[in-house]
Amino acid sequence: MTDPNIPVTEDELHAYVDNELPAERRGDVEAWLATHPDDAARVQSWRAMAETLHARYDGVLDEAVPKRLELERLVRQPRRWVYGAVAATLAAFIAGGGVGWVARGATAAPSTFQSFTLDALDAHRLYVVEVRHPVEVPGSERDHLQQWLTKRCGWDVRAPDLSGLKLVGGRLLPGPSGPASFLMYESTSGERFTVYTAKAKTEATQMRYAAQGSDGALFWADRGVAYVVSGGTDRTRLTQVARAVYDQMEKNGG
Repeated sequence: MTDPNIPVTEDELHAYVDNELPAERRGDVEAWLATHPDDAARVQSWRAMAETLHARYDGVLDEAVPKRLELERLVRQPRRWVYGAVAATLAAFIAGGGVGWVARGATAAPSTFQSFTLDALDAHRLYVVEVRHPVEVPGSERDHLQQWLTKRCGWDVRAPDLSGLKLVGGRLLPGPSGPASFLMYESTSGERFTVYTAKAKTEATQMRYAAQGSDGALFWADRGVAYVVSGGTDRTRLTQVARAVYDQMEKNGG
């Protein structure tokens, strides 16, 4: 065992559920769970979700990989594709994370998650309070906005249609690894959500949640682009918006 006084992180809880936790740390995590019922309940729910996914999708492991995923790495690892590409929508957006999104590739390093999420939350807090100048290009110029951000950012930037939310507009921002696109949406009650995207040195990651003060964010990455959807700390509502963004990005091919 390592030092039992070291707090158990969420990443370690995920690794514990996935049987990927180093042996020397496993006893510490089990001791932690014995005295932290909330974390123990989360672990139990994640395991239940994992069992559900195995029961539902183990039978399709031999199905052909979609052409856009026909990379040697993925062909040799069909199980990763099944639990990523097929089960992502079901698992990735469960509030509480956990078994999460078994990715179509490597998971992001914590520093990637932290740097993108902090930048996105900083931008969210800075601009959602603006009344007259929250964006550079208004949502009424959607086509121009998408073309401009695509040209400047270097990937296909799309402003998704989100049910119940109006596109306020967007702007270009500096990101952790180059330009970043920033889109803002607003509900009829004035609640605002933002979608921040920038290039990332990873193909795919599980979705992860972070909160600072009165703001929450959900981060994921896919095909070399990281996404952060930010809003209030109502995690269920934030998850609904993030799922809608993810679904449309998948439908449009990123």
